[in-house]
Amino acid sequence: MEAEHIVEMRGISKSFGGVQALRRVDFELRRGEIMGVVGDNGAGKSTLMKVLAGAYLPDEGEIYVDGQRADIKTPHDAFRLGIGMIYQDLALFNNLDVARNIYVGRDLARGPFHAFLDKRRMYEKAEHLIRELKVDIKSPKMSVARMSGGQRQMVACARAMAFQSKILIMDEPTAALGVTEANKLLALIRHLRGMGVSILLITQRIPDILAIADRVFVLKGGRRQDILEVGQVTLDDVVTLIVKGKAPAAAEGVPEMEFRSFG
Repeated sequence: MEAEHIVEMRGISKSFGGVQALRRVDFELRRGEIMGVVGDNGAGKSTLMKVLAGAYLPDEGEIYVDGQRADIKTPHDAFRLGIGMIYQDLALFNNLDVARNIYVGRDLARGPFHAFLDKRRMYEKAEHLIRELKVDIKSPKMSVARMSGGQRQMVACARAMAFQSKILIMDEPTAALGVTEANKLLALIRHLRGMGVSILLITQRIPDILAIADRVFVLKGGRRQDILEVGQVTLDDVVTLIVKGKAPAAAEGVPEMEFRSFG
């Protein structure tokens, strides 16, 4: 029987020198849902997601994937578990086309000892992936350097899906996009959920979360505030929780000014 939660993080803490970024954070992601991850600057949302993606090692806490304890020490460990993260800078190569960006570092090879780059198979698979994802890219041979911000985001999504990510973390994917491109990207995120992918969406754009997410996870000062069902809250409810947090008793009675944190 499959576990209800595809990801569980228990008691995650992380410090950078004397700065406490996360304080014993618990987090649960359901299978096949879109979860918004929100908070003001310095709330700890990117730090928590980078722990899950293997970019940071937690000081304490446990991570479970598919109900099993996961030892995630590097991004490669996360990759093997089906966890992909699209960072805000996208990490694309402008001098390469779409297909080469999708498979960069994991190029498809052929021949004895896999000594030769299999460009034909790479372009065929990239084209199939583009069609499957229904993204706004005409050809896998398009130059990434000449693409719009929205198209670049779609290339980054395709790269994650080329290696069967089942958990996809997206860091501020719509931040630099206009309304039309942002809507196209949100449509792609819905499509990915329809393919069974569980998605974590870090964003300051709360209306995006309310438009497509199932739940929203709120952090403040490195502490979990709540996980809210999107269908049961308003924009004001989410903003109020981000700004004011829970009542002191619910937040363990620790005044916010006692610590600082990184985003």
